[in-house]
Amino acid sequence: MKKRLLLRSINAWPPFLGAGIRVTRMASKAIDVEMKLRFWNRNYVGTHFGGSLYAMTDPFFMLMLLDNLGPEYIVWDKAATIRFKKPGRGKVRAEFRLSDEQIDEIRRAAANGKTEPTFVVQVKDEAGEVVAEVEKVLWVKRKAAPQSREADG
Repeated sequence: MKKRLLLRSINAWPPFLGAGIRVTRMASKAIDVEMKLRFWNRNYVGTHFGGSLYAMTDPFFMLMLLDNLGPEYIVWDKAATIRFKKPGRGKVRAEFRLSDEQIDEIRRAAANGKTEPTFVVQVKDEAGEVVAEVEKVLWVKRKAAPQSREADG
């Protein structure tokens, strides 16, 4: 139920709605996103606007980590790089995947302080060719354990 509400909310979020970005699948370790080429997300030369290509990849690794690590962790996006490989035309898609091994490694690394895991996602056209590749660096830290209060005696 919570995921269904989040899916509806994220698809109605103005930056995604305005760019024509749509989440088609949302699970705890898998999210699929697509964007059709429309006049409002087209650049001067008639291909997908680079900002929209980046926007369709922006929050998803952070959301998946927040969901999988739980409330005892702080997760932030720290940096991103986008490399355009070819002009995007038609519908483009991005698939975000997170493995149990990645989650376990992040937990181990965050046990000793902060960690900055890096993820890569490819934006592909309908033929499966890579239009853009986005590298995301996140910042993850385990929250401090609450201080126990000893009863005054």
